Amino acid sequence: MRDHRDPRADLRALLEKAEAASPVQAVEVVADELAAAVGARKVSFLIADFTGHAVFRMGRAVVGATTTRFPGAEQVQLRGTVYERVLTTQQVDVCSTDQGAHLVVPVTDRGDAIGLIELILPYAPDEQTVSDIAAAGHALAYIVVANRRHTDLFEWGQRSTPFTLAAEIQRRLLPAAFTCEAGQFTVAGWLEPASSVGGDTFDYSLDQHSLQVSITDAAGHDVQAALLATLLVGSLRNERRRGVGLAEQVRNANDALAAHSSPGQFVTGQVMCVDLSTGRTTIVNAGHPFPLRLRENQVDEIELDIDIPFGLYPGRSFRLQRFLLEPGDRVVFVTDGMLERNAAHLDVPEALAHSGNLHPREVVHTLGQAVMRATGGDLRDDATVVCLDWHGGPPRGRDSFHGANIAEGRTR
Repeated sequence: MRDHRDPRADLRALLEKAEAASPVQAVEVVADELAAAVGARKVSFLIADFTGHAVFRMGRAVVGATTTRFPGAEQVQLRGTVYERVLTTQQVDVCSTDQGAHLVVPVTDRGDAIGLIELILPYAPDEQTVSDIAAAGHALAYIVVANRRHTDLFEWGQRSTPFTLAAEIQRRLLPAAFTCEAGQFTVAGWLEPASSVGGDTFDYSLDQHSLQVSITDAAGHDVQAALLATLLVGSLRNERRRGVGLAEQVRNANDALAAHSSPGQFVTGQVMCVDLSTGRTTIVNAGHPFPLRLRENQVDEIELDIDIPFGLYPGRSFRLQRFLLEPGDRVVFVTDGMLERNAAHLDVPEALAHSGNLHPREVVHTLGQAVMRATGGDLRDDATVVCLDWHGGPPRGRDSFHGANIAEGRTR
């Protein structure tokens, strides 16, 4: 049995030693400290692959003259496994064995499922020990977030296939975390890239009073599309960070795109701002497919007036359109890769109608998997989806457990 120790002291020691280690060695230091703290025979970290279909077991890092690799590293497919179940439910899985117990623990920060910790214990853990290990998993999420700024190690661990140059550019345009949980909302995004990158992006940002969400689709393919997307996303972020309103943001971003791209090049998209106090929503629709709203088990398009895409005409203003979110609403944004070409027979509204019990993180994964099945894995265009759940109410903190929201009596 494990000796009873102060879990806060164990956690402090874990964080301090991870901070003292190099960014490359931080995860294995955490694994060693956690193993010592709970008397585990084995501890390993599995990072979620960019495909959403696998996790990658990161072994001990071996640093060479020019690169870092993991000898004996292992990719594990998720479908039907305990790893998939833990990532989905965000609950610790404890399985008794002849020699003790096998635990799989989520590593999550604000709903962003970074990966898992797997432990082999020589005893049956009590409730306190399981809680301590879950807290260590949450701490590891912060350690990964902090250290991946300084190394390609974690990025390398998340790639099951090499990226093209266009895909590398596109990846840099996406938010650092694909999921964010807050008291009044949860937002999640996912991008299924075509074999020839189509220039899709999504983004979100939160301030004290509002949430801003965007989805964009640059015309063309490969590097040309990725560079167009870079111009628009970079300009939208720059304007947002200058603190200007939505109308000025999109007008200036349109002008920047027109000024720095060839005639006739364009990007479709929607940029939306939600007032966190009221749920009042302002949106710009630049030639993009309508959003879908799931409300009381009914799916409808949010019909919007259509302005021309970004980049075609400098000096153009875009209409600010408004609607009100109600508590319980789920709004889904898609690019045309979910709707056209060889994905055209995928019934997105039907799939969304059956998503009510899923976390937005799982909604976007499920829709991504559905479009891959519909196209036989041969996407002709990027397929991107963003899901926003509006919980409503006054500004408030989250009801969370070790990095994941608690909803309907369970951790999600």
